[in-house]
Amino acid sequence: MSQEKLQITRLDTRDADFDSALRGMLNRAILGNPELNRTVEGILADVRQRGDAAVLDYTRRFDRFDADSMAGLTVSREQMEISLQRLPAVQANALKEAAARIRVYHEKQKQGSWQYQEADGSIYGQKVMPLDRVGIYVPGGKANYPSSMLMNAVPAQVAGVKEIVAVVPTPWSEAGDLVFAAAALAGVQKLFTIGGAQAIGALAYGTQSIPKVDKITGPGNIYVTIAKKQVFGEVGIDMIAGPSELTIICDGATDPDWIAMDLFSQAEHDEQAQSILISDNSEFLNQVMASIERLLPTMTRREIIGKSLQNRGIFILTRSLEEAAEVSDKIAPEHLELSVADPQALAAHITHAGALFMGRYSAEALGDYCAGPSHVLPTSGTARFFSALGVYDFQKRSSIIQCSAQGASTLAGIASELATNEFLQAHAESAAYRK
Repeated sequence: MSQEKLQITRLDTRDADFDSALRGMLNRAILGNPELNRTVEGILADVRQRGDAAVLDYTRRFDRFDADSMAGLTVSREQMEISLQRLPAVQANALKEAAARIRVYHEKQKQGSWQYQEADGSIYGQKVMPLDRVGIYVPGGKANYPSSMLMNAVPAQVAGVKEIVAVVPTPWSEAGDLVFAAAALAGVQKLFTIGGAQAIGALAYGTQSIPKVDKITGPGNIYVTIAKKQVFGEVGIDMIAGPSELTIICDGATDPDWIAMDLFSQAEHDEQAQSILISDNSEFLNQVMASIERLLPTMTRREIIGKSLQNRGIFILTRSLEEAAEVSDKIAPEHLELSVADPQALAAHITHAGALFMGRYSAEALGDYCAGPSHVLPTSGTARFFSALGVYDFQKRSSIIQCSAQGASTLAGIASELATNEFLQAHAESAAYRK
């Protein structure tokens, strides 16, 4: 990218083919790739059958890390604590402050059990309970992400999950220490330095060393995402996550350097990340482009940023900010910055977004690390039906039905009538016995 002029796709809502052009740029069909699905299916079947041996083989093959046994891929609770203790003070304090902020935010999400009693003495309600054991997937292929450890495990800890098992493809190293230290702060009991589809299989099915979990959360690469989709039903999952996304709506009054750097912050994740800027001010789009051209050469990950922006970046010109909100809802982005004078007013027009960053000072990067809400968010348009990871993802709910004699008699007539019409005699008789 350094030797050729960067080109970012520009779209205009006034163009007749705008909707089709936007859909083409979003390109979210990668999960349907039959070859990738067959590859993942084979890995999962192998892990189910051979357990630890398969995990060790795939770790050698894909992660280029040769361990003689699972002991070489296991980080004990004591080792996590040691990692935390030997961190430089500035790093340890940053992790602790981030963890504290994440914990405060998620404490407010906790849901309690509830009941109500009807006049006849019948009681109805809901019992809310934490999951027994969850698996946390923390990515580690192109970088180490202690923040992702905190963002996944702290909500689970707040929910009261009995056992948190984490997997991360990060071997022992100075950078790995940060991830292991984050695990110590977040209450992780078991940690394995494995990744990829094989890690998802190990969590879903269990191996000789890795316990089977009830639910798997956390983002990963395309193989991890497909694996999560394939094991769903055997275990619960949080969401289907794709490449990172940022959409910014700006009225043209924010410093264009700020906006350029915000776009970079998503693009630097990987070449498939998508950064989109929407504005009703065409001159501002030009200003941001000038900032990008000036600032990109200063970035250490400029090659990745450049490829991401060149292939997947989009500048969209709209007639108004309200129309910008409509376009954003079509995208249903993972992260949405409302870099405008009145973000609250514009937010009223937004229906689909994983997280809203309100105002000119709310950089998405702050949410990635320490604002408080989890940065595990729905991508690829799934913000239409998935939500940000939270305490509620680590809880389950059981309905409570306690009928009094009078209540059962009242309900029996209704249930018997409906069951009879469904030709379910035993249902009707069972209800009628209580009348």
